[in-house]
Formats: sequence, C-alpha cells, structure tokens
Amino acid sequence: MNLSTQWVRFLQDHGVESVHWSTVGPGNAPDPKIMDYASTQGFSVLTRDLDFGSLLKTHNHSRPSVIQIRDQIADPASIGQHVVLAILEMKSQIERGALVTIDASKTRMRLLPMFPPNGT
Repeated sequence: MNLSTQWVRFLQDHGVESVHWSTVGPGNAPDPKIMDYASTQGFSVLTRDLDFGSLLKTHNHSRPSVIQIRDQIADPASIGQHVVLAILEMKSQIERGALVTIDASKTRMRLLPMFPPNGT
C-alpha cells in the first residue's frame, strides 16, 4: 500500500507479473496478513516499508521474498529500471526466498531464512 499503483503497469510492461494489494485486500490489513497472502500465492512483496524485512528476520521466514526500495523517490520513473533489473537478475534467488534491498546506487540481497534452521 505504500507504493503507487503505477508500479503494477510498469512491472507488467517489463515482464514482471504483479498486483497491487489494494486490488486483493483491505488497505488497513496488517503486514503479516499481506505476507501470508504473498507466500500462499507465490508472490514477492515490493515495498518501501522496512517492517516486512523485520518480519522476515523476527520470524525467520523463508517466504515470501521481500524487495525493499530504499530511495528518496520510489516511483517507477526514477528507480523503476533499477528495480526491474534487480528482479530479473536475482529471479532464481527471489523464487527461493530472499530479502532484496534496492537504492539508486546499489542492490543487496540476502537469502532466506536469515538464520540457519539449527539456530547457529
């Protein structure tokens, strides 16, 4: 909900399947509900909200992947090409489960779960 619906068309125009949460659930849905939906539908979450990355870490989830935009301006015209490039380049990792952080100067990726199953 914290990104414009313009992202849906932009991503689709670049071959990335997408839906905006506002078309599938209530705007006041808690983040865990959005995460559960994305996980069961095989989607990733594209967001500016750091809470989604925190949820992955706190609950040690391996799904869904979260792609965080960490730039001052988060519209497709300013950072869209960078986002699409990261999604396409990291497609296999995102499909397995990853936390991807993107800003105008760099992209970072961490595979999920963030902690090994044995806790070490």
